[in-house]
Amino acid sequence: MKIAIVILNWNGKKLLDQFLPSVIEHSKEVDIYVADNASTDDSVSFVKATYPSIKIIQNKENGGYAKGYNEALKHIEADVFCLLNSDVEVTKKWLLPIIETFKKEVNTAIIQPKLLDYKKKDYFEYAGAAGGFIDKYGYPYCRGRIFNTIEKDSGQYNDNSEIFWASGACFFIRSTVFHQLNGLDEYFFAHMEEIDLCWRAKNLGHYIKYVSRSEVYHVGGATLNDTHPKKTYLNFRNSLFVLTKNAKGLLFSLIFVRLILDGIAGIKFLLEFRPKHTIAIVKAHFGFYNNLRRLLKQRKSTKNKIKYYQRTSIVVDYFVNKKTNYKSL
Repeated sequence: MKIAIVILNWNGKKLLDQFLPSVIEHSKEVDIYVADNASTDDSVSFVKATYPSIKIIQNKENGGYAKGYNEALKHIEADVFCLLNSDVEVTKKWLLPIIETFKKEVNTAIIQPKLLDYKKKDYFEYAGAAGGFIDKYGYPYCRGRIFNTIEKDSGQYNDNSEIFWASGACFFIRSTVFHQLNGLDEYFFAHMEEIDLCWRAKNLGHYIKYVSRSEVYHVGGATLNDTHPKKTYLNFRNSLFVLTKNAKGLLFSLIFVRLILDGIAGIKFLLEFRPKHTIAIVKAHFGFYNNLRRLLKQRKSTKNKIKYYQRTSIVVDYFVNKKTNYKSL
């Protein structure tokens, strides 16, 4: 099984210098690529000079996560693509459980390893933890992380389990499925495009798995941290994109409830003296409405919509019923 590890880079020399050594040391059996999104720093020349074994693909523009990977993967032949963030430290033999699962389970198309926090290595990491799910209204959550409550890893998710979405921080996908789905949706730019890709894969009958015996450590927020209003904008807007494109059921009622819940989130940001995030939510909704015609066309073309949620509202579960970890749901 031929695996290609593809690390997307944009002005990330410092991260490449810090994290490439672990990837090279523990991934000797696979090809490693750096896909550069038109960086203006010297990260490309740094990789060429320091790690000549790494193959470099230079994109013509910074199209974000989605377009960056779509362009890069056109130039790579492999059975499995590993989309790996540049701020991830991998561990010894991290690839073996992934390869074993793909070989044994022919219907498994996408896999995520255990995602732990690089800064607090006995805790799960926000971006994907032990695998992701989504509620009826499009709010994502993880085994090991609900909103900003992150669990300590005490072995409670040491399993191989079917999940709804895999984290884009370390995302394995069969190349045939990636091409079947026409890649990532470039309108997302960044954030939640992996959830959309997983949802589309599920609609076609593919399985998505979490494999705990493979562990990686993720810094998180290296491009946009949680305090950046642009991240709030992209998360709220793209969540509405995902829901509109893929959700089974009456779309109007889903969007109406989301309008109310997002309004409450906006008020919460105001009370926390973070008005820029409130403005970001308002802009996110206008960005969504401006794209609604296109999204409805995509929705119409989506076949075999499945029941996608286990929980009706993770917002109510967490903020009202005080269920702050996955096993309490």
